Amino acid sequence: MFEKSRDYLAKPELYIPSTDPFWDDEHISKGMLEAHLNPHWDAATRKSDFLDMSVSWIASIAPPKQFHQLLDLGCGPGLYAERFNSVGYSVIGIDFSSRSIEYAKEQTQHNKSNIEYHYQNYLTIDHVEKFDVITLIYCDYAALSITDRLILLEKIHRALRPNGKFIFDVFTPKMRKKESRTWCYEEKGGFFCKEPYICLESIYQYDDYDETELRQSIVLNETEVHCYNIWDHFFTKEKLLSEAQPIGFGAYDFYGDVSGKKYSDAEETICCVFTK
Repeated sequence: MFEKSRDYLAKPELYIPSTDPFWDDEHISKGMLEAHLNPHWDAATRKSDFLDMSVSWIASIAPPKQFHQLLDLGCGPGLYAERFNSVGYSVIGIDFSSRSIEYAKEQTQHNKSNIEYHYQNYLTIDHVEKFDVITLIYCDYAALSITDRLILLEKIHRALRPNGKFIFDVFTPKMRKKESRTWCYEEKGGFFCKEPYICLESIYQYDDYDETELRQSIVLNETEVHCYNIWDHFFTKEKLLSEAQPIGFGAYDFYGDVSGKKYSDAEETICCVFTK
């Protein structure tokens, strides 16, 4: 086990992938779904009150009667999608967690909501002028490399109808962390594994053009070593515009969060509304 784990203790090269699936892992996805569904926890989806405010605000800047077709990227278990549907949008949701998508589909039957869900990597979408609004909420944009972000922006721009809106949020540099290493022992199992395990957690910073951050979790149980690499990036208004404007987005607005809070340089998030 020592020999297996030793290889993971050095700072990894930029964008080295995880050794195992994260979003679709049988055990981890169960914990993620529980986090999504906890209305008092901001860990995977923001709290219920914020979701209500957020959907109300989005409906005010993109009224469902004029902006009817909405695509929710990274929709998770459908908490935003259900709310979008309830205020009058025709909604399609996409997520790369099969457990979350199955839960979302079950909720459409329970709520009698007419929402279409797809288990899909949103980097593979291929639509032409189909949607009036596309959302990507809770800073998912920042998890992508600059290469993948530009691919996604191209696909979103192509999928939007003229005057369509892309609404998303990102973290600002205020959320960047210092490099660190910590460890914990989960005697009864925990988020990463149902058996007892040791978790070595590291935060690494990179001096690349994108100023990338890595949150790495090395999970050791009695027989196996798993390494999960979660990459992150942080944004200013200028950086966001430098990526979106060459794609063809014309008008833009910035806010402090996805409930329409006034923008301030002191905020930890930026909400962007780019119009085609």
